[in-house]
Amino acid sequence: MKPNKYLLILATMLIAYVVFEYYRPKPIDYSPTYQNNHKIPFGTKVLYGLLPGLLKQKEVRTIRVPPYNHLTEDTLAARSNYITICSQYGIDKNDQRELLNYVKRGNNAFVSAYDWPDSLTRSLGFKAAMKAPRLRDTTLLNNFVNPQLRKKGGYNFFHDDGRNYFTIRKPAGITVLGRNARGEPVFLRIRYGKGYFYAHNLPLAFTNFFVLSPKTSDYAFKAMSYLPAWPTDWDEYQNQGRFAEDEQSILRFIFAQPALTWAYYVVILGLILYVFFAGKRTQRIIPVVELPKNTSLDFVQTVGRLYFRQGDHHNIGQKKIQYFLAHLRERYGLNTNALDAGLAELLALKSGIARSEAEELVRVLQNARRSITLTEYDLLVLNAAIEKFNSEVRQG
Repeated sequence: MKPNKYLLILATMLIAYVVFEYYRPKPIDYSPTYQNNHKIPFGTKVLYGLLPGLLKQKEVRTIRVPPYNHLTEDTLAARSNYITICSQYGIDKNDQRELLNYVKRGNNAFVSAYDWPDSLTRSLGFKAAMKAPRLRDTTLLNNFVNPQLRKKGGYNFFHDDGRNYFTIRKPAGITVLGRNARGEPVFLRIRYGKGYFYAHNLPLAFTNFFVLSPKTSDYAFKAMSYLPAWPTDWDEYQNQGRFAEDEQSILRFIFAQPALTWAYYVVILGLILYVFFAGKRTQRIIPVVELPKNTSLDFVQTVGRLYFRQGDHHNIGQKKIQYFLAHLRERYGLNTNALDAGLAELLALKSGIARSEAEELVRVLQNARRSITLTEYDLLVLNAAIEKFNSEVRQG
């Protein structure tokens, strides 16, 4: 069997592209994912791996469900920490209620995010604010308030634009743990019931890039040092959603790999092109072309038979004269108001028939038009004269 050349071309293109993508140097991905299984600069794999040693725990548990589900359905330790590092802290009223109750019972919640829900910040007595875009400052320094944690010269997280900060609405129960060079709070500890809620607004400080950078490597661990050495849960639902890697479909893995993603697109596009072009060549249907029908002629014949059967010869004759004169006006541009010798002369010149035949035709038309009634014989004479003219014109 002869191989299909389209499939061979498609397979060759696909293999070549996959090989090219596989061996091409991969650019560094600076996407801020904050995921604890990402090794890219703005993932949190390094911090997540070092936390058990910092908090003197065997492990830090990863949570992949909303706070409400975890805090109401899972088995919790008598005292524990709850850590969330994300860009946008998205929780609903049920999550918020259970999280605050969790802290109120004597536990600790540590959240670092740029965007905060207003309902949560109002309940805790602060507000997450942001400077105008024109005031962005990537050289802005941050530092701890505690003299034992302060670093000479401060910390610069230059991938951050320096626009985010906190304002305090209810000072009671709130301790400022960190400020930026403008003196604005960026790290708060809020007393809530028997526990503490730690609010931080620079999540980039906890990513791989800055945890491994010599100039900023100790910042994340100093911030986490406020948490007691208790069992700790790491909220990864905010970054990765509910399903773990082993619960995800194969397409999700394909779309996570650039080479496989493009290979998938090439295959789909190639199949579409193959179906379009190959199918068009081998399965084209030959349309049936029907002869055009002259419906006007059918209508005239039907009306003519109707009048003829009724014996209305005069009406038929007058209509034939009207249609014939209209034909002369349209084709030869003649003025047919007067059926006289002048019309016969012009008709002979323009149609090419003999002068005597044109005069005879005009005479028959004139007599038929003037007659009050037309007999069957008169109608036949009129029709014969018109058909004779049409026949000679076609032959000429």
